[in-house]
Amino acid sequence: MAKRFVRAVFPGSFDPITNGHLDVINRGVKLFDELIIAVGNSPLKNQLFTLEERVEMIKPLVAGIKGVTVQSYDCLTVEYAASVGATAMLRGLRNLTDVQYEFQLAMTNRAVAGIETVFVMTSEEFGFTSSTIIREIAALGGDISKLIPQSVYEKLQKRLAERNIK
Repeated sequence: MAKRFVRAVFPGSFDPITNGHLDVINRGVKLFDELIIAVGNSPLKNQLFTLEERVEMIKPLVAGIKGVTVQSYDCLTVEYAASVGATAMLRGLRNLTDVQYEFQLAMTNRAVAGIETVFVMTSEEFGFTSSTIIREIAALGGDISKLIPQSVYEKLQKRLAERNIK
């Protein structure tokens, strides 16, 4: 039996990308032939970085990982995944709250587009990390240097300074 090529999408706003996201990417890439990091806008979120800035922040972080590409999209995630021929979505789970929310999304995505969702539990050290928490801690002057890549940390500090936040 011939091996089937499996393309997956790891969607998110990645505002900013965290070490937790990179952990999921590094483990998820082992499961698929191709993994597209799909950077999108959420109309319900107030983005700190533009879509283009987030894509450009992520590209050098995954440049050395075989089979990983970074793309932006501006539509429903499941529509984007179908448009690039993905048969799976990769999602990271941090806690039980994530499980409940992601389960609903996974069931909807399968019903709407026949796309399966593969869940990867985050490593223990990233179980509390989210981009929202990173932004809040940074805005209040807390140390987030161990939670995000150094290049992202520098861009985040610069952006907060531009906006006169800490």
